Amino acid sequence: MFLPQDHIGDKDLEKGLKYLMHDGAMSTIMGSLTGGAFLVTFALLLGASNLSIGVIAAASPLSQIMQIPSILLIEKIRSRKRIVVFAATMGRIFLLSCAFLPWLPYPDLRLPLFVAALFLYSAMGAVSGCAWNTWMHDLIPEAIMGRFFGKRLAVSTAFAAILSLAAGVWVDRSFGPDGGTKTYSLLFFLGSMAGFYGVFALSQVPEPKMSTHQVESLIPMMKKPFRDKNYRRLIAFLATWNFAVNLAAPFYTVYMIQILGMSLGWIIGLSVLSQAINVIFFRIWGKLADRFSNKSCLTVAGPLFIIGIGIWPFLTMPNPHVLTIPLLILIHALSGISTAGVTLCSSNIALKAAPKGQATVFLATNALVNGIAACIAPILAGFLSDYLQNEQLKLDLVWHSIANQSDRFNISALDFQGTDFLFVFAFVVGLYAVHRLLAVTEQGDVHERIVITELYQETRHALRSVANVAGIRHMTYFPYAIIVGALDQSRKSLGHIRRRVRRHPRPVPRGG
Repeated sequence: MFLPQDHIGDKDLEKGLKYLMHDGAMSTIMGSLTGGAFLVTFALLLGASNLSIGVIAAASPLSQIMQIPSILLIEKIRSRKRIVVFAATMGRIFLLSCAFLPWLPYPDLRLPLFVAALFLYSAMGAVSGCAWNTWMHDLIPEAIMGRFFGKRLAVSTAFAAILSLAAGVWVDRSFGPDGGTKTYSLLFFLGSMAGFYGVFALSQVPEPKMSTHQVESLIPMMKKPFRDKNYRRLIAFLATWNFAVNLAAPFYTVYMIQILGMSLGWIIGLSVLSQAINVIFFRIWGKLADRFSNKSCLTVAGPLFIIGIGIWPFLTMPNPHVLTIPLLILIHALSGISTAGVTLCSSNIALKAAPKGQATVFLATNALVNGIAACIAPILAGFLSDYLQNEQLKLDLVWHSIANQSDRFNISALDFQGTDFLFVFAFVVGLYAVHRLLAVTEQGDVHERIVITELYQETRHALRSVANVAGIRHMTYFPYAIIVGALDQSRKSLGHIRRRVRRHPRPVPRGG
């Protein structure tokens, strides 16, 4: 079962891809039931503070330090499937232990043990992830990589969306005198069971033999990704991106519960909306990534995600208002479209850019640097959130009547306080990350205008396939291409005006 193969035929590859689909569905179900809103709410019920939420969010990226010994382990054992199966099984055992914490007779130990178990689960995930990445790099042909992972993520997300919605409704109706902790215990138990089946599915996937090369010591091997100019730029982009995302994302659920006062049913419902859009767009981004390049897709998906982060501070001005729910829906819709592209293409661009025969060290180094960035961000965010809790940045628009000595109207145009500042910081860092992406090169790069046009065409085709409602169907006829052309023409006109101004500067009046 664990012996690598010299040659993998089409039949074995097809079987392996089928079991990879099973693993994707089970692993996503596990993540849905034991992560996101369920994880944060469980932690809050166990007594977590904002700083504790930041530490919990940092547990997974901090564990990426395990990428270093993983490189040596893979080079020594040279059976990536064996490493993946063993490490993933151990990780799921640690995750399963969280389900029994509410029965621990020492309440003060529950939260520390919860954090420790999550860290060990993530550490084992880092070991298995390092081996899994290079295994997939050698197994799946580049020509189908985007479409396959897009389909895998779409199917997995569809399963997880339905299950998490049912779980959210059930949790909302199941809170008892124990504060609901035992309800979350059952979710962690079911999620762990799904994870164990995922490990079984992985054990059925064939593994190609690793290419032989001269074994080097660890430090020289880890220097290679930084000597590769393009891969160094890619690492810089992904690290900055992960820092920006992890400044804000761990506090979405906290914000909706504590600031907006929303029920878990609403939170899960919005999450399912985002996941449902994910299901459609994973396939679309997969097609576009194979047709053009991962970078071209990221230059469109990245800014959409950053816009979503930038909307969060305006949900309260300073209290929830009539546009709060519509803006939340917009945020989750943008998130559904953009995260599908970012998740798929950021993984694939790292896989494709890693040289053959050296994928292990390139991918592990990339994961390690990203892990460090994603570890620092939520801990820093936790400190900042507590520190800025009583700080406020306010800008009011006032029309004051001097004659009557009264205000005709007084509108709060800007009101940031507490967690709002985190979203602002994340927005700024995210813009810088997109700027770093532009320096990366990948074969098949095209202008983002082409990707936007093709994205619209693919979205229109997808809506036609799933929607028979006349109103939705007619939305697909919106003349988007005309608007894109007009914007492009506007840019050309502005460039022409700038060139004329430089050639014929306007004279400055005497004395001016």
